[in-house]
Amino acid sequence: MSEPSSSTRTLHVDEHTIEEMRHHMRRYLIVGVALAIGTALTVWASLINFGSREINIVVALLIATAKGFLVAGFFMHLISEKKMIYAVLFCTAFFFTGLFFLTLWSMAHASIIQIR
Repeated sequence: MSEPSSSTRTLHVDEHTIEEMRHHMRRYLIVGVALAIGTALTVWASLINFGSREINIVVALLIATAKGFLVAGFFMHLISEKKMIYAVLFCTAFFFTGLFFLTLWSMAHASIIQIR
């Protein structure tokens, strides 16, 4: 039997490439819709009083963290990276959490900053 012509091979490669593109585009569209829903959630949560200012901040930061994960994980391709990227991401999350709690602590009524 003869080998397939180069045009047949190219057609097969192009079909495979188109299928890969469809897969990636579908993933990006799903993440984009999730980000739009996250933005709507952020606006909705800003209109609700959860009982205290601190809880409102926690809710807003949790929504922002989820949206940040989607952007970093899928659009920046960090979800499939090596150990070094995870180490940097862990350090960033650690310091973010620390600064987050320092902010909440400084806003407490009995904090050293509030007592004058």
